[in-house]
Amino acid sequence: MAAAVAQCVRGALRPRYPLLGFSLRTSPRLLCVATQQKNTGQNLEEDQSQSQNEQKVEPSSAEKMLTEEKAKLEQQLKEVTDKYKRALADAENVRQRSQKLVEEAKLYGIQSFCKDLLEVADILEKATESVPKEEIKDENPHLKSLYEGLVMTEVQIQKVFKKHGLLRLNPVGAKFDPYEHEALFHAPMEGKEPGTIALVSKIGYKLHGRTLRPALMQSFKQLTEHQTYSR
Repeated sequence: MAAAVAQCVRGALRPRYPLLGFSLRTSPRLLCVATQQKNTGQNLEEDQSQSQNEQKVEPSSAEKMLTEEKAKLEQQLKEVTDKYKRALADAENVRQRSQKLVEEAKLYGIQSFCKDLLEVADILEKATESVPKEEIKDENPHLKSLYEGLVMTEVQIQKVFKKHGLLRLNPVGAKFDPYEHEALFHAPMEGKEPGTIALVSKIGYKLHGRTLRPALMQSFKQLTEHQTYSR
C-alpha cells in the first residue's frame, strides 16, 4: 500500500518537480519527510492566523476601554468647567455687591454726622427768623452785623450741605408724600385739595436722594388712611 501511495504522489509531483519524483522513487522516506514538512507548514499558518485574529480582538477590547475612559474624562471636564463657571459667576456677584456696599458707604457714611449738623442748621434758621426786621437798621449796627453774620453762616452751611449731597425739603403747596413728609395735623380749608401741604414747621433733608429727615408739616383736609400722622 505504501508503494501505491508513493506512486500516486510521484505521479502528482512529477510534472512540476521531476527531481522530487526521482528522489521519492529512490527513497520512500523522503515522502514522509515532505508530508511532515507540509503538515508543519499548515500548522504554522494556522497558528499565525489564530495569533493575528487574537491580535485583532485584543485592540478592539483596548479601544473599548479607551472609549469608556475618554467618556469619563469628558464628563469630568464638563463638570469641572461648569463648576468653574459657577465659581466665576459667584465671585462676580460678590464683587458687585462689595462694590455697591463700598459706594453706599462712601455716600451714606456721613449720615449720622449730617443728622447732627441739621440741628445746628435749625438753630441758625431760628436765630435769623427771630431777629425783628424793623430793628435791622444802621442805627443799630451791632444787631445788624450779628444778623448779617448769621445769614452768611446759614448760607455757607447750606452750600456745604449741597456739596455733599444734602438737600432741603420745603414742600409748601406740594402733595403729601409719606416717604418725605411727616404730617403733624391737618385742617380744613376751602379751595384747597385734600392732602396739600399748608405749613412746614420743620425743614426736611435728603441725602443723595434718600430721606434723611422728613419735613414736619400741616396739610389741608384731608389725608387718606395710608397717609398717617407719623412715618
